Formats: sequence, C-alpha cells, structure tokens
Amino acid sequence: MAWTATATLCCRLIRLRSARRPLPSRARCSAAQSPDAVDKEYADLNLRQLYPDVCIPPFFPLFLAPVLYQSHRSSVSEPTESPEWKEVFEDPLLPLMVDIGCGSGRFLIWLAKNSGQRRNYLGLEIRQKLVERTQFWVNELGLSNVYFMFANATVSFEQIISSYPGPLSLVSILCPDPHFKKRHHKRRVLQPPLVHSITKNLCLGGRVLIQSDVLEVAADMRERFDGYPDNLAHVDCVDKDLHCDNEGWLLDNPMGIRTEREIHAELEGATIYRRMYQKIRDASH
Repeated sequence: MAWTATATLCCRLIRLRSARRPLPSRARCSAAQSPDAVDKEYADLNLRQLYPDVCIPPFFPLFLAPVLYQSHRSSVSEPTESPEWKEVFEDPLLPLMVDIGCGSGRFLIWLAKNSGQRRNYLGLEIRQKLVERTQFWVNELGLSNVYFMFANATVSFEQIISSYPGPLSLVSILCPDPHFKKRHHKRRVLQPPLVHSITKNLCLGGRVLIQSDVLEVAADMRERFDGYPDNLAHVDCVDKDLHCDNEGWLLDNPMGIRTEREIHAELEGATIYRRMYQKIRDASH
C-alpha cells in the first residue's frame, strides 16, 4: 500500500513537471523510443517477462529518487554490513567488479552472463525496490557470480569491499546523479573518502571507469581521480588500444554494452564523457 501511494505521488510529480516544462518534439520522440532501445540492447536477458509488476519507470527522473527511499534515509546514511561472501558468490576468490549506483542492474547482469571473464560482479544501489527486483532477476536466471546490495556507496564502500577475499579488479561509476545545484554537490556519490577507498582497495592493474552525459559531472569525477597520479594512470598511457579525443575523454565504450542511461542520453543526442584509470602502484605507507 505504501509503495502504491509513493508511485502515485511520483506519477503526479512527473506530470506536474512535464506540464511546467514541455519536452521538445525530438526529446519526446527519443523518450518514447528509449524503452524499446533498452529492450533491444538487453534482449537476450529477457528480463521484462520475469518481473513485470514493479512500477518503476525505466528512466525514472533522478530528482524524484529521494521519494522512493525516503523511509530508508537512516539506513542509507549508515555503513552497510558486508555480506557473507561465500553465500552470495560461488567462488568468492575471483576478481570483483563493483558498479556504484547500478540502477536497474541490467548492465551488470548482462556482463555477468555474457562477458566471458571469470569475475564476480557486485552492484550497489540506494533504491531498495530496484535492488529487490534485480536480485529476483539474478535468482531467476540462476547466476552465481553477481549480487546486488541496498547500500549507499559513499559511506559503505570501504566496509563492504575491504572484507572481500579476492582482488578488486574494476570499479564503475556510470552516469551518477548530477545534483546540479552547488549546495547539493555534497550529495554526489563520488566524494573524497570514496575516491581514496577505491584507489586503496584496487589491485595492481585494476581499473576505474567513470562516465557521465553531463560534462560538469564528468569533469568533477575526473579531477578527483587525476588527484592520484602516483597511483593511477589513464588507460591510454598503458593500453594503446584505447584511444582518447583531444580533451582526454575515451572515444569508445570499453565495456561492450551500454547502460540504460547511456542509451537514453545518446538517443537525445548527448555526448558521453568517459575516463578509465589503471592502478600502477600501491600507496606508500
């Protein structure tokens, strides 16, 4: 009942904002095409039929995210306990990829099913309904190398990842909530303690992928990781198969699959700004 009331409120807010600021015709067209484009990109997963009744629009406006987890504010502000790794992964010693702010989870599920790499995948997300649906998909597909947690990565990453028994090989932060207003920048997921924890916990040769369709957000994330030149190098310096434009942004998606937000943004004609770093040495003690 509470979720139904929340969904109704969200729909009213969406209609209200749409009424105040109508979308241009091109944006309306691309928005209508987005669900179809996502379904096509992730067609082999066939997820829609597995869990058809969750009322979360595929491109739920980020400004409404607090409405979805308002009752969980106290829990997302406290560090989340790490899971029993032997219970969530068949082999907890495999290298681990962590997707921070994993959203619907389709991106990570696709990688877990199709990438071919012997790796575990962990998604961290603050919208609990999305986590519940995604973990349902994982169970239905019978995947033992991917797991999703309801957690605020900004405050929980260190506690969760420092307990993982295998190496941390890849961290992705893809199109995070931009929190445009300057007074809200402190709410952005990539704060200095998280950057430090990622850099510290990455194994040698491990990588970090950041991307956003908002240049200011991408530049902010880039500046934070550029602040670790003794530990991190941009991948074009160590992998000549990855190329950048004149501004230092990766030209191509290195993951083999686009996120839902990426699909949506590109349909609107937006540019995706990406950087990928590789750990070249541990911090000196």
